[in-house]
Amino acid sequence: MGGGVNKNLMELAGEPILIRTLKIFSQVERINFLIVIVAAHEVEAVEKLLNATTGLKSWRVVIGGSERQYSIANGLKFLPDDAEIILVHDAARPLISARTINEVIDAAGKFGGAIAAVPSKDTIKVVDAEGFVKQTLPRRELVAVQTPQGFRREILLRAYDTALKENFLGTDDASLVERLGLEIKIVAGDYRNIKITTPEDIKIAETFLRGGIK
Repeated sequence: MGGGVNKNLMELAGEPILIRTLKIFSQVERINFLIVIVAAHEVEAVEKLLNATTGLKSWRVVIGGSERQYSIANGLKFLPDDAEIILVHDAARPLISARTINEVIDAAGKFGGAIAAVPSKDTIKVVDAEGFVKQTLPRRELVAVQTPQGFRREILLRAYDTALKENFLGTDDASLVERLGLEIKIVAGDYRNIKITTPEDIKIAETFLRGGIK
């Protein structure tokens, strides 16, 4: 992203990306607690930012780890005792909708695990180490995974405990649950739920917010 600052603290249409994301989750009635995972040197700045923001659900800032998976594991240590469903979300997806959040909660409660995803728009090919195509995957069977990913508490905790014991590092939370032999339900996501990764993504997100892309 550049800019010398955490992209989640950059402004999107006049408001930090992180705050936009947290406000949307705070508007969902069934969300009771927010755990914000950041680098150690960012804790003070993020806590100051959250303290200055009204309308947020109860929150706690937690220091992350060297990998995403280790960061989530740290966050899981601070779950409220009454938490039944856990959602894991990229703060850099500030255009997530309340509809998607609620549907992931519903599906996670019913099936144990659920993730937001959209059908792949691209043809995906498997290539070898030399860059030659080995296989073309059927697009109708492929989805692009988004967040939030939601799980019943006991399932996600068991998945993380197993991954730790077996020294397994997954690509996302669902991959850890899949290793337990459990099925993950796909919930229809939204193509607007982009992950802010490059300066161009900021411009795209601002256009969505202005209603310039239907």
